[in-house]
Amino acid sequence: MHGDAVDALGRPLHDLRLSVIEACNFRCPYCMPADQVPDDYGLDAASRLSFNEIETLVRAFVRLGVRKLRLTGGEPLLRKRLPELVARLARIDGLDDLALTTNGTLLAPLARPLHEAGLRRITLSLDALDPALFRAMSGDRGDVATVLAGIGAARAAGFAPVKLNCVVQRGVNDGEVEPLVAFAREHGHVMRFIEYMDVGNCNGWRREGVVPSSELRDRIDARWPLRPLDANYRGEVASRYAFADGSGEVGFVSSVNAPFCGDCHRARIAADGTLYTCLFASGGQPLRAVIGRGEAALAAHVHALWAMRADRYSELRATTPERRKVEMFLVGG
Repeated sequence: MHGDAVDALGRPLHDLRLSVIEACNFRCPYCMPADQVPDDYGLDAASRLSFNEIETLVRAFVRLGVRKLRLTGGEPLLRKRLPELVARLARIDGLDDLALTTNGTLLAPLARPLHEAGLRRITLSLDALDPALFRAMSGDRGDVATVLAGIGAARAAGFAPVKLNCVVQRGVNDGEVEPLVAFAREHGHVMRFIEYMDVGNCNGWRREGVVPSSELRDRIDARWPLRPLDANYRGEVASRYAFADGSGEVGFVSSVNAPFCGDCHRARIAADGTLYTCLFASGGQPLRAVIGRGEAALAAHVHALWAMRADRYSELRATTPERRKVEMFLVGG
């Protein structure tokens, strides 16, 4: 046992995002644009960690203080036999929170098996309710009706509330904000609005496309008065607000205009077992060979890597020279 891991800036390791597959059935322009990522990308099963490797890895991270695990992709529901993996991970002592982020297109038949396996929280990406805009924002791949059916199936299976994430881009989907809030309020979901971020290298990010969370908050507050909520836990990335009328809550993730690096307790693992200590990292540390040496050896190795971590890209964005960064679809956002 190596004790909880702490980085060079005194930040513990409490939160792990684990990509189970690099492939995705969408080609959203801000993440995985179709003109830059081929259709067959990420389909090579040999390149990704096996369930045994994933379980060893998660057990090692729990030894180091991880209490929250989120399964991501690519699109994680493309990973075959995913409920089987969830059942294995749900049995790990010390893991308090097991969640999944998905685009929802494959969720309807999987929601109940995932819940029965031990998954307790689901987040869906939902950037628009308008069918034509939704299809365009998914790279002409997505059908919003299928996603809404997945959301309904999740709720029926026992996932309540379902969390909905929307990345807002000025001039693209900023007109969808109020309809999304109305939808979430009506159905008891939790809405999260995320500032459009300069993740990766292929999404053509421009600061002009960012809609500051403060602007969205003021718009929503004008229609549905809000009151601020305290954070659920140290390091929570969303600023949360309750609706004054008691109809749920809304949150804002403001990496561009209100960075939260100082309280970032999150590590990311790509599907091939590479560790990234920041969403904006330019490189990672391959862990697959060390996973083969077992849980204790991996825990010792990651403990040492985390101790050297000093990432705070969002706080330094304005003064940081432009550099290549890991693509969002490799680390699940």
